Amino acid sequence: MIRKKKLLEPDKKMHPLIGVLLFFISVLLLLITGPLGLIYGFFYTLLKGGLKGLGEYLLKIAVSIDQLGNVLMQHLLNLLWIQKGGYLFGNRDETISSALGRNKKLGMLTVFGNGIDRFLDAIDPNHSLNSIDYYVEPSENTIDKLAWILLREKRILCVRSKDKSLFYLPGGKRDKGESDLKALTREIKEELQVTLNPHSFQFIRVFEAQADGKPPGKLVRMTCYEATYKGELQLDSEIEEMAWLSYQEKDKVSEVCKVIFDHLRSEDRM
Repeated sequence: MIRKKKLLEPDKKMHPLIGVLLFFISVLLLLITGPLGLIYGFFYTLLKGGLKGLGEYLLKIAVSIDQLGNVLMQHLLNLLWIQKGGYLFGNRDETISSALGRNKKLGMLTVFGNGIDRFLDAIDPNHSLNSIDYYVEPSENTIDKLAWILLREKRILCVRSKDKSLFYLPGGKRDKGESDLKALTREIKEELQVTLNPHSFQFIRVFEAQADGKPPGKLVRMTCYEATYKGELQLDSEIEEMAWLSYQEKDKVSEVCKVIFDHLRSEDRM
């Protein structure tokens, strides 16, 4: 799976006639230049990199075709492969296998979808789950958030907003144009009145789960970092409570935080 990490922004709106025009231009260019480019690329990568180079080249093409299929067949796949409320196919930055894996995790595959998944697993064990791409462009089905992980004696710092029953990791959403570092530093300053040390940021990983209080198929994606801080932890007016929770208290946190708790437990950090 080819992954990329970049500043995430939603797609910009475009006039539908421009979309129709660009579609026909792209198809025309593909039909004219595609075969020539493929033949040249085949021999170029084979001569330059041998079978390994050729394999990498063809893998890139396969992933791109998979992404095209995710857009081209989205309505049919949404009808046949997933239950109502599942994670929708159609993100242009995502492969079919990645969307299939997300629905498998959510338990939203139909009988047909489960059959396709079992077929892929027979060829490549856990294919769809291993294909989930956590760095795809955001879509209307995904809430993209950042979170700060702070551990002490195998307990993790969590906060609870007013009028909410579940705890979550401190953090929040990016503003347009913000880097992860800038956005998370701002959010933590607003919530807990401390300043994160920019030189201490350490990426942990991206976690994903069903969004609490949202319709089935609405996911929350949480990109997590560890960092040291300056100042004294104090609650903002929007935060009702702060707590250092152990793994045994994971029933008090949101669904995505439960996934994070399990990961930290697997690394013997909780």
